[in-house]
Amino acid sequence: QVQLVESGGGLVQAGGSLRPSCAASGRTFSSYALGWFRQAPGKEREFLAAITWSGGSTYSAASVKGRFTISKDNAKNTVYLQMNSLKPEDTAVYYCAAEFAVVAGTMRRPEYWGLGTQVTVSS
Repeated sequence: QVQLVESGGGLVQAGGSLRPSCAASGRTFSSYALGWFRQAPGKEREFLAAITWSGGSTYSAASVKGRFTISKDNAKNTVYLQMNSLKPEDTAVYYCAAEFAVVAGTMRRPEYWGLGTQVTVSS
């Protein structure tokens, strides 16, 4: 089992930055890749970025490359999503997810999900 708890969402003005966190726990989480998705009202859930826990390889969706960066802190068992130059269209619930492997640069069917953290970007 893997448990994921997000934090660090909030309200920010357009052009600002946020860095939500995902704290991972469970006996086997280090065998997984951890990543971030988001879902805006009325839209499908969208993959953003992933990082393998063991090797630290990173993957990002083209839509956020250059603005969003994923990283991890091994000592804290935490994954971060640094989000810069935020836009109102980035408003969504941001979810942390875990999947055993990243295929073709994306997470297709995560096995574990956090409950999400709300990010709101005002214009």
